[in-house]
Amino acid sequence: MAASGAQRRPQAAEPSNNTDDSQFPAYRPWGPGAPPSSSPGESPLKPFFAGQPKSLSGIALRAFCLGIAAAAGAIATVAVLLFTNSPIWRAPFFLLTLAVFHFLEFWTTAERNTLVASIDSFLLTANWPAYAIAHSAAFLECVLVSVLFPGRSWAPMHSGPVLLALGLAMVAVGQVVRSVAMLEAGASFNHNVQTRKADSHTLVTTGIYSVFRHPSYFGFFYWGLGTQLVLGNVVCFFAYAAVLWTFFNGRISIEEKKLIEFFRDDYVQYRRRVGTLIPFIR
Repeated sequence: MAASGAQRRPQAAEPSNNTDDSQFPAYRPWGPGAPPSSSPGESPLKPFFAGQPKSLSGIALRAFCLGIAAAAGAIATVAVLLFTNSPIWRAPFFLLTLAVFHFLEFWTTAERNTLVASIDSFLLTANWPAYAIAHSAAFLECVLVSVLFPGRSWAPMHSGPVLLALGLAMVAVGQVVRSVAMLEAGASFNHNVQTRKADSHTLVTTGIYSVFRHPSYFGFFYWGLGTQLVLGNVVCFFAYAAVLWTFFNGRISIEEKKLIEFFRDDYVQYRRRVGTLIPFIR
């Protein structure tokens, strides 16, 4: 038998400010009634706040600036090539290559080694101020020579176009090899020489690491020399070659002592099989 009488509608509960805090994360600066003790200083998200090593605003700002620099360099390079006969197009091209390099340094780290990605991963202030001085000197030499001696032909036997093509190829190959090396190594790659073996460290010997023992160093070495060939710099080419070789020779020696300590005979055998392909660094 059906029940008689009018059914009573359920009434909507009145809004209340007595929110059950247990259903929310401890840190929620965007929500109402957050406990007074919930401050950025106590949050596990602290590294991502402004002024911190992994600051999201800092990362966004640097990526934006690198994008602007890359676009400006590309536009200026094309404009000079199209509307003038000046060799000064090489300077904005250098700006473009630098912007792409530093962006990819962060992106490859964030893509495959996310936990260690930080503002420093852009390498914008690495080896400061020597790194900045080296690139500033390269810019200066290129601009001065392009303005004061626009018709100069320093290359022997009119080999300028060949050296330019070689420089462009070295820049492209060097960048690709370095970025691929960082992606393949994943969590085993770090911009700094590690003194302790982490659980995530593995000896990578396949892929590009089967061709180069230190592909990221190989890539940067030839990328750096390639930029100077493109710029047409004589002084900076030899200066870059000397500085880069000295730096990587010392760094590889230090790093491989640690790698032998970490991986013992496995790394010794790997080192015997695979070379660095950097001149005079076995």
